[in-house]
Amino acid sequence: MSGALSSSTDSPPLAGLTAGDVARGIGRLFARNDIWCLGEVPIRNGRRADLMGIDAKGLVVIVEIKVARADLLGDTKWPDYLDFCDRFFWGVPPGLDRSPLEGEAYQPETCGVIVADGYDAEILRPAALAPLAPARRKVEVERLARMAMRRHAGLIDPLSAATGVRG
Repeated sequence: MSGALSSSTDSPPLAGLTAGDVARGIGRLFARNDIWCLGEVPIRNGRRADLMGIDAKGLVVIVEIKVARADLLGDTKWPDYLDFCDRFFWGVPPGLDRSPLEGEAYQPETCGVIVADGYDAEILRPAALAPLAPARRKVEVERLARMAMRRHAGLIDPLSAATGVRG
């Protein structure tokens, strides 16, 4: 990991860093730790998780990515994700002011923080384990597996994925 990812909370974000860059860095960190995720995952309450994945123990992880302070402060719907994962992380770029994530409204005792750029990531605060009910976890893991297979099929044969059943 480069020292740039550990920058202070008051330095400016890296110019041009997008949510996609942050997602790629987190994906690389997760892959090294046997956590496999998908991006832009619709969940059953109508929300869309920026990253949702499964670790080696079958636990569900969600990451909500914020690359701008205004977006972070304006997001009041993020707690809706907590009912669909065992661990929840905020994913932010280096230099973004992370001080709001220490406030009670952002549940720092529950929510982890990952700082990432387009190349790598670092967990600054681990996410607490808040186990899903086994039946809910089974449903979410199966949904992710089917979504991953559908996306993979679309890469191999775009017509098969386009004509398949959604769900």
